[in-house]
Amino acid sequence: MTPDASVPDAPVPDAPAPGNELGEFLRARRAALSPRQAGLPDDGRPRRVPGLRREELAQLAHVSIDYVVRLEQGRTRRVSRPVLDALADALQLAPDERDYLLTLADVAPAAAQRRPGRPDVAPGLRQLLATMPDVPAMILNRRMDVLAWNAGAAALLTDFAALPPAARNLIRLTFLDKDVRARYADWPRAARECVAVLRMEAGRSPRDPALAALVTELTTHDEDFRIWWSTHQVRGPRQLTKTYLHPLAGPLTLDVHQFSVDTHPDQQLIAYTPPPDSSSQEALRFLLQWSATVTPG
Repeated sequence: MTPDASVPDAPVPDAPAPGNELGEFLRARRAALSPRQAGLPDDGRPRRVPGLRREELAQLAHVSIDYVVRLEQGRTRRVSRPVLDALADALQLAPDERDYLLTLADVAPAAAQRRPGRPDVAPGLRQLLATMPDVPAMILNRRMDVLAWNAGAAALLTDFAALPPAARNLIRLTFLDKDVRARYADWPRAARECVAVLRMEAGRSPRDPALAALVTELTTHDEDFRIWWSTHQVRGPRQLTKTYLHPLAGPLTLDVHQFSVDTHPDQQLIAYTPPPDSSSQEALRFLLQWSATVTPG
């Protein structure tokens, strides 16, 4: 299909269809990409909305404007892989964003469609956590529920054992627990990463009621989450470095390692390590010595 330049930028109302994640993602990414970034000349026309116009996206992806309209409004839900690739190229999507687009359009590999994470943790994994006294570590599911932890993780972040199971979610704690929130030296960055991870998982598990309930709770109670969720930023697992401001040990800059669990594909092992021979290593050693008597989860 070819673009139809005679169709205006907004020929019909913009209201998206209910549950139209694909259309909302396309609209958000279109709004985030300027014509200059896309390599288009400035035509001098005033812009009603930021980013690319629909006609510009259609031109870059070699589809009609009407097709872009129908996609964004949820009136076309199944899209061919070549068209999705063309849209992803036009929008300059990063690899995680491209994967998310394919998932929303139901053309991602079946293995990416995950069931809700199981709450059980294998005894061997719990034993592994207990035998890592020098490394804060925990087991998370894809929603970032904290399923198990060792004393170091509790000392670093919060006493998970003192929380009801429903409250043991790393994203929920990051936004709604003032003490955990204060542990991050750069809370906005850490929080936005949490939102991007959760948005990616929401695309993979659209029928997970616990995930939907978590998103509803955070959207209701935190304005920052509500704003960042609406941007449709996504992110998959990657190497991270975070700085924590611990009230007892002071600042700790730690590498965050993420390991998949083959026996439980919906779970991952998270471990925190400091750079060798650093002040953070000394601070962590002090914190772990202090926490040696804390009972792990």
